[in-house]
Amino acid sequence: MLLLLVCIPNIANAYINRPNAVVRIMNKAAGKTQTVRVPVGKNFEYEKLNVNVRACKQTDPFEVENHFMFIEISKNGDGQIFGGWMNRNAPGDNPLQNADYDLWLVGCEADLTGN
Repeated sequence: MLLLLVCIPNIANAYINRPNAVVRIMNKAAGKTQTVRVPVGKNFEYEKLNVNVRACKQTDPFEVENHFMFIEISKNGDGQIFGGWMNRNAPGDNPLQNADYDLWLVGCEADLTGN
């Protein structure tokens, strides 16, 4: 009898919490795109949008680089128009696609002080 042992390593995904998200916002009507840095946990207003990034995570440096953020977006007069995770490496999976605005994650960054 042949006994074959298969060792499956215990792989745990490690993420580094970053204090800032870099997002790109497109105003479709005006035809302009702007890249902004949004601090995690603070409200950020852009035209008619109220943006709140709840978390921004980067994969462990020894893994394939990817960035994720949990974001809530509301629009004046319409209430919340998006809430959920966005993935930088798969921007088409879960972006904000609104009649007036598109928004997607560019990356997560440390503070200017290096934290």
